[in-house]
Amino acid sequence: MDADVTSSDLRHNLIAGTWQPARDGTTRTNVNPADMTDTLGEFAESGKADADAAVAAAAAAAPAWRELGPIRRAEYLGEAQRLLAGRADEFARAITREQGKQLAEAQGEVKRALSILDFTRGEARRLNGETTPAEDPRTFAFTFRAPIGVVGLISPWNFPLAIPMWKVAPALLAGCPAVLKPSPFTPLTAALLVRLFQDAGLPDGVLNLVQGDRLAGEALVANPAVAGVSFTGSLPVGLAIQRAAAPRLLRTQLELGGKNAVVVLDDADLDGAADAIVHGAFGQAGQRCSATSRVVVDVRVKEQLLSGLIERAEALTVGPGVDDATDVCPVVNEDRMRACLDAVDAAQEAGAKIAAGGGRVTDGLPPGYYVRPTVLADVPWDSEIAQEEIFGPVLSVIDADGFDDAVRISNSVKYGMSATVFTRDVSRVFEAIDRFEAGMLHVNRPGVGAYAHLPHVGTKLSQYGAPECSPHVWDFYTEWRSACVTY
Repeated sequence: MDADVTSSDLRHNLIAGTWQPARDGTTRTNVNPADMTDTLGEFAESGKADADAAVAAAAAAAPAWRELGPIRRAEYLGEAQRLLAGRADEFARAITREQGKQLAEAQGEVKRALSILDFTRGEARRLNGETTPAEDPRTFAFTFRAPIGVVGLISPWNFPLAIPMWKVAPALLAGCPAVLKPSPFTPLTAALLVRLFQDAGLPDGVLNLVQGDRLAGEALVANPAVAGVSFTGSLPVGLAIQRAAAPRLLRTQLELGGKNAVVVLDDADLDGAADAIVHGAFGQAGQRCSATSRVVVDVRVKEQLLSGLIERAEALTVGPGVDDATDVCPVVNEDRMRACLDAVDAAQEAGAKIAAGGGRVTDGLPPGYYVRPTVLADVPWDSEIAQEEIFGPVLSVIDADGFDDAVRISNSVKYGMSATVFTRDVSRVFEAIDRFEAGMLHVNRPGVGAYAHLPHVGTKLSQYGAPECSPHVWDFYTEWRSACVTY
C-alpha cells in the first residue's frame, strides 16, 4: 500500500475501529526533516475528548479480549508479523521520510519490530504462575498473572515503529486493550502500525490510536479508566507523568534519558574502539537513548584514539536517508538541530575544543535539519555537555587517569542507560560490569542495540518501573494473583 496519506484515513485517529479526525478538527503538519519542502500531510492533533473516547473504546473491549486468553491473542500477533514482513518496504520508507534516518537503519528497525512480534507471541505459552504447598489439608494453592486493564502507550519519534511495537505487542498478549499516543513528529508510522493490526483482524477497540501532543498525553494519564501508562521520552516529561500518576497509584513504566559513556582503557583495541564509538555516536544522527555521547579515555592512549575518531568523523557523509551515500542523517526537527548547535557553543565556552565537525550542513543538500558530526576534545567531566543529554551527533571526549577514574567519570551523571568498556583485561571487564551504574552493559562492542528477549532497561533517572522487552515486561502489563481451593 502507498504511504502517501494526503487523502487517506491514516491522517486520523483510530477509535473503536473507526478512523476519525480530531473532534475539534485541529491538525498538525508533518514534514520530512531531510527536505522541508516535502509535506507528508495534515494529521489529527487530538485533545482530551479524543483521548477519553479512545479509553472508553478500550474499556468496552476489555472483557472479551481478556476472556480470549493469551494463546488465542497470540494468533493476532502472528498474523500481524506475517503482514509486516510483506509490508517491510512500505514501513521502512515511511520511517525514513518522516523521521529522517537512513533507509538501511529504517529497514533494521522493521526487522527489530518483527523480532519483537516473534518473541512476544512465543511468550503466550509461558505466562505461567506457580503451584505451592498449602498449610491446610485438601487445599490446592497457586498463583497466576492477570492483565492490569486498559493501558496508555506514549511513544517517541526516534524509533517510530520498534518502540511502539515493544509496547503494543506485550500489551495485547497480556490482555490489556491499549491506546497508543505516538510522537506528533512521526504520526504516519504509528498509523501504519495500528492499520497493520486492524488488517490482522484485531477486534475493534482493542488497539486505538490518538495522534497529537501534550493535551492527548495528559488526558491519558488523567483518565481513571487507564490502569497503566508506558512512556518512552525525555526526563522532564517522565517526571511530570509520575507526579500526575502518584495520587491514584497509577502503574507507570518510564524509559527516560541517557548520557552514555564508552570507557577506553590503555590496553584497548583502539581501532575497534574508534569504529564502535563512531557507530554509536553518529548512527541515526545520535538520536538513540543508548547513543554514545561520551568517550572516557585513559590519557595514555587519548591522542591515538582521538586521531582515529577525527579521521572517521571527517570521512562521514551527511545527507538524506534515502541516499545510499549517506552516513549521517538529519536530526528530526529545527528544535533538535538548534539544541545540538547551542550545546556545542556552550561546550566551547566551558573549555572544550572542536576536534572535528561543528555547525550545520547546507551545501549541496535539500533544505533540512543537517548537523555535522562533531567531536569535542578536552571536555571537562563535570561540564554541562558532559552531564546533560543532547540527542544529536555530538561526541564529547573526556580524559581519565586510569581505570578507577574512568569508572568514576562514567558514573558521574544522573542517568544510567548504557555503558561500555574496551579492554583486553578480563578482570577489568568483570569489574567494570560490576561497577557501572547503567542498565545495559557492553564490552568491546558498540554501546547501542539490544535483543528482543533481553531487558531494555536503565538505572538511576533513566528508568522507572519494569523493563521493556524480555519476559520481565510482564511485570508491567500483568499483576500477580494467588488462589487457594479447598476440595
